[in-house]
Amino acid sequence: MKAFIEPPTKIPFYLLIGIWISQKMTGKDLLPARILAWYPKAAIGSGALETLVAHHDRKLDERILKIVRIQASFVAACPFCIDMNSYRYEEDQISAEELMVLQGRIALGEVLTFSERERLAIQYAKLVSQTPLQFPLSFIEELKRHFDEREIVILASTAAQVNYWARLIQALGVPPAGFSNSCDL
Repeated sequence: MKAFIEPPTKIPFYLLIGIWISQKMTGKDLLPARILAWYPKAAIGSGALETLVAHHDRKLDERILKIVRIQASFVAACPFCIDMNSYRYEEDQISAEELMVLQGRIALGEVLTFSERERLAIQYAKLVSQTPLQFPLSFIEELKRHFDEREIVILASTAAQVNYWARLIQALGVPPAGFSNSCDL
């Protein structure tokens, strides 16, 4: 499977530095970074977005943020995002059963291992990632009882970041990068 377009044959040196960094961090030569070189402003903006998104925080651990990224990936139905964000889910203590909830194969209420905050974060990631965007007042009130303002911004921006990448990657036809074993997902 190939992307809709090929990367340019000449990539500016300053973008090659970012591509090299992403290779070191992920262990993969990520096609989106190379394709974005056709428009360096998009490459730089996308790189800045990726660099600044939260992967851990004082009160929001890596597990809850990984759960949000995985849930947003499945709601957006982005194979590349699912592949990348679900990779090594076990390392963040996400069980196979919990992953099945995020995939939509098991109802959230059937798995009791998610904390109340994680359940709300999953529901919020779904709301942020579906169209049309609708946020019931009763849900927002519940969210505010369990998360402070800063945490809500981090959850929203994490889900929105996945949605940005999902739309961009799918619009360019970029296939999964091969992070996860397809049998796991």
